Amino acid sequence: MTRVPHQIAQLAGQLRGVVGQLHRRLRQVDNAEVLTPTQSAVLGRLNREGAATQSELASAEHVRQQSMAATIAVLDELGYLERGSDPKDGRRVVLSLSDLGRKTVQGVHQHRDEWLAAALAAGFTARERSTIAEAMPLLERLAQH
Repeated sequence: MTRVPHQIAQLAGQLRGVVGQLHRRLRQVDNAEVLTPTQSAVLGRLNREGAATQSELASAEHVRQQSMAATIAVLDELGYLERGSDPKDGRRVVLSLSDLGRKTVQGVHQHRDEWLAAALAAGFTARERSTIAEAMPLLERLAQH
């Protein structure tokens, strides 16, 4: 790993900590007690990226095939998934969100957005909100790095 100046290393640690806290807080305001982090991640990935095979999901989530099979089984039992044939290889099964799965993901996102909006409105001045807005392109660029 490349050596970086101490101040940059400190900033990296602070940023990681704050992002982690915000992520945990957002999970508390929705159905996180119903779904595991992996289950939520799979639903989110299918919502963002579309249909995928079990193998693709396991690779993307950095879990073993057996673990992903268990995750998929629960999501399927809850009615969040649909199974179909891979158009490129009919032997493979692709998974996508059912209408219920899509509505669930959209509901979670809406609930989180509402919580964030209320927190920003109640706990921050207009100038502070402007500072956060100005930092968004930088945070997006960091996330893509």
